[in-house]
Amino acid sequence: MYTSAPGLVYGFHGCDATTAEAVFAGRTTLRASHNDYDWLGHGVYFWENDYERALQFAQDARQAPVRSAGRIQQPAVVGAIIELKHCLNLLEQGSLQKLKDSFEKLTRSAVRNGLRLGENRMLESEPEPSLRYLDCAVMENLHEYRQRSDAAPFDSVRGAFWEGRPLYPTAGFRERNHIQLCIRNPACIKGYFRPLLANAA
Repeated sequence: MYTSAPGLVYGFHGCDATTAEAVFAGRTTLRASHNDYDWLGHGVYFWENDYERALQFAQDARQAPVRSAGRIQQPAVVGAIIELKHCLNLLEQGSLQKLKDSFEKLTRSAVRNGLRLGENRMLESEPEPSLRYLDCAVMENLHEYRQRSDAAPFDSVRGAFWEGRPLYPTAGFRERNHIQLCIRNPACIKGYFRPLLANAA
């Protein structure tokens, strides 16, 4: 009943400047990611209302190319106006239970077929897993199960992540906390815009 997210949100996507300029010029659109380690499964990724975090991602990806499908030489950010529509919102209990159920189904299937599930892995010198093979498999299994069951597909996935070092000793807040959006249905993206740097702070 409550899975349709009302209204519009701003999303920010970190990428190379050549990609950003092509999007602004209308020559291309942002492409869905299909890595088997994507945090929220396959789709187009955005940082919700966070230009700075998107830019940080692009800067990090320039140093560690495994973070991005495309090579980043000059970090840039594309803004988007997004309608989440039918959203798997992982800040809600019902959505979290669906994901847990998907893990249990995937585990039973792996046991029956003598397969081993992937694991979330950390990149060197990072405190949290950046390569989320297990999470991606569980997420994609959920979408595939809904498709087989003729259930309404999710247009988007929304998740919160506590990332980075504590802001200060014993803090419950991290330097890179963020809300991430994974857009599975391209129709959710209503338009792109060039962020105004003066308004980014």
